[in-house]
Amino acid sequence: MSNTDEIDDSSAPLIEHLAELRTRLIRSVLAFIVAISFFFVPIGGQFIAEHVLHFLVAPIVEVLRDLGDPSPTLQFTSPQEYLFTLFRISMVGGFALAFPVIGYQLWRFVAPGLYKSERGAFLPFMIASPFMFLLGATFAQLVVTPLAMQFFLGFADVASVFANLMAPAVEDVPGTVAAAAPQADEGVQITFFGKVNESLDITLKFIMAFGLCFQLPVLLTLMGKAGLVSADGLASVRKYAMVGILVLAALVTPPDVVTQLILFTVVYGLYEISIFLVRRVDKQRIAKLKEEGVYFEDDEEAEDLADIDTK
Repeated sequence: MSNTDEIDDSSAPLIEHLAELRTRLIRSVLAFIVAISFFFVPIGGQFIAEHVLHFLVAPIVEVLRDLGDPSPTLQFTSPQEYLFTLFRISMVGGFALAFPVIGYQLWRFVAPGLYKSERGAFLPFMIASPFMFLLGATFAQLVVTPLAMQFFLGFADVASVFANLMAPAVEDVPGTVAAAAPQADEGVQITFFGKVNESLDITLKFIMAFGLCFQLPVLLTLMGKAGLVSADGLASVRKYAMVGILVLAALVTPPDVVTQLILFTVVYGLYEISIFLVRRVDKQRIAKLKEEGVYFEDDEEAEDLADIDTK
């Protein structure tokens, strides 16, 4: 009988936690659905998702204009492609809009199981993480994507192709014919006609890649707070980090030296910032050990931490 009572007593908190988790998940899903619906609100004759799409493909449009196309055009080749593209934008943008609510629900679920010091350490990282992701996404949209498009589209002589396509009107043809079609004496005309979903795909890949790369200081500082890494340890593997960042730059950027150098410089700068932040965390740990009276000069670990101040 006592065993049954113990099982009942232990299962009650579990049921309460599951009920709490269900409530938090329902609220998060509702916030996500509302955020998705927001992108299908019509403004100026177009859905908000369409305005976002125009913003995301703006780097491609500008590069095409620079290459000589006076009226850049992106096409879709299946009836459902454009709708699915807008829905994809609403999914990504909806998650971004709903993240404060989702993060708050997550925080409310895990906070009761944390110590006060742990809650104070975890909350700033939940705030810093979306900010750094937004910073990385902005950098990708305004800097990296235009450079990548210039590299990719620069291989083709797009300017001359569009100049041929926009051939001057022939005066002696009927008025209903606006322009003469270009004629190719040799070979075939190769012209860029971008697809909406593929053009959006490469833009979103850059945004996700740089958004995640900008999480590096948040991740390493949180690991330093948990005692998993130290400033000395990060500094000692600096040369390996440089090689890893170079490999990352080669994988997530086009084979363009300029773009790769930009990514390497930015991510390595974030790595150095991470070392600085972890060093501050180490100093706070030493101060806390002194206050608790467990810091001894002859303690090898304490001396290793103290050496941080001299580096």
